[in-house]
Amino acid sequence: MGNEDDRSANYPFWGPSSRFRPFSAFFSPLKFLVWRAIPARLDEAPAGINPKRRLLTMSTDSPELSPTMFKRRNFLKDSALAAGFFGLGNYLRGKNAADFSALGIEPYGPLFPDKDKILDLPAKFSYRVISKKGALMNDGFKVPGKFDDMAAFEGEGGRVVLIRNHELAFDQVDLGPFPKDRYPDSLDRSLSHDPGGQRQPPQIGGTTTLVYNPKTGKTEQEFLSLTGTDRNCSGGNMPWASWITCEETDDMTSARGRLHGYCFEVRADPKLGLQKAVALKALGRFRHEAVAFDPIDGSLYLTEDRPDGLLYRFLPDRKRDFRSGRLFALAIVGHDSADLRNNDKKAKRLAEKAQPMAIRWIEMDNLESPDDDLRHRGFAKGAARFARAEGIYYSAGALYLCCTDGGPRKQGQIFHIHPRHFGNAPPTVELFLEPEERDLLTNGDNLCAAPNGDLIICEDLITEHKMKTPHLRGVTPEGKIFTLARNAKNKDEFCGSCFSPDGRTLFVNLQGMSFTFAITGPWRK
Repeated sequence: MGNEDDRSANYPFWGPSSRFRPFSAFFSPLKFLVWRAIPARLDEAPAGINPKRRLLTMSTDSPELSPTMFKRRNFLKDSALAAGFFGLGNYLRGKNAADFSALGIEPYGPLFPDKDKILDLPAKFSYRVISKKGALMNDGFKVPGKFDDMAAFEGEGGRVVLIRNHELAFDQVDLGPFPKDRYPDSLDRSLSHDPGGQRQPPQIGGTTTLVYNPKTGKTEQEFLSLTGTDRNCSGGNMPWASWITCEETDDMTSARGRLHGYCFEVRADPKLGLQKAVALKALGRFRHEAVAFDPIDGSLYLTEDRPDGLLYRFLPDRKRDFRSGRLFALAIVGHDSADLRNNDKKAKRLAEKAQPMAIRWIEMDNLESPDDDLRHRGFAKGAARFARAEGIYYSAGALYLCCTDGGPRKQGQIFHIHPRHFGNAPPTVELFLEPEERDLLTNGDNLCAAPNGDLIICEDLITEHKMKTPHLRGVTPEGKIFTLARNAKNKDEFCGSCFSPDGRTLFVNLQGMSFTFAITGPWRK
């Protein structure tokens, strides 16, 4: 199966007091060229902007940064991620001065072949398979297949509560949790968003919840926590210990498809068991991918996994309540209906590395259209297009967005977004990374931050790059790129990377095999 022994037990993890440099040490050199101030209103673009530019240093004194952002736990986490993306800036500058071979490093040494031919890791690292499809769960159902994104939350007594998505559609009953293609009589039908009927099988997408004990290396509980949804791909964790899971619905226009394309909230409370599925329809009906929560104003940022998808922002009427509010789409100031994909070789490139572009937000309407046309209407209004926007992460007042097959070679892109004013600087979007063929990273999807500031990026190889092998890649705060893990079995994508609350364990999935791993080792300080 896997390396069931925990070979990393003798390698100490650094204490909280020594994990991070001061917040200012990360941000003092981090300066961005930005346009001068424009109005902050979401639904109003300026008539023009002053082309004169200035340098702005990000600071905790920014009037729009809430004091709560600098509570110790968020302080450490946010500092780490900001440092990681400062490293991407170094990476871009380094490519102009040196060959890529000088940028690739092996901070943990080379990968060693796994004797079980599942997951290759560096020496002194080990993994445990803590869940796999088909196993019997505590509620009597089977572990569903097609593992996807997930999040880790603090549990009782040092345990970790994982909420995991399952990207399953109703025609994949062999991978579902139920013994037959019917909703079980033993379950309350009102708990399911779509339990099916006499002539319709139930939707079998949803989430499972795991309770993992790092001290014993055992999964103590595993059960179905959401059901009746369609192709739950990604989502986002909320600071009040819940997970917003998103439907990446394939069919949005058939009679049944009109019931799907929503987001749902699942609480990280093992005592709740299977929770009632309540569609958050105010978040819009489209092919959802991921969500990032902004603690400053309580808004959500939502990605759309389409070759011509948009990036959305939801402003709730009440904090922590996503049942009502307003939905907007990102647009580029001075460039209506911008194409940020950079994969049309005949078109002029708009998104260039290290060139911030001022943004505005366009309000959307008819959010539950049965015609799957939200992105088309948004683009017609002036919203910008992205190439399969998937993973998104918020930290320290900024967003980091993976577009899986953007760029001229469809290697992928990573954007850095400041969604609000910092002093006199306007909200901006900036292309941070657009890998070339010689680069390590290909088709980045889910991403997370390690406690030391390294970024861990899951590769999801598209058809054009299937000759390669999927890896977990890392980018250090110094701008170096490394490989953390390799799929030693097949071409299955990595997904769902997230660290335990104490930073000691990295959890990740391989989707096709539907294995969840707990990886430990001597993480870099």
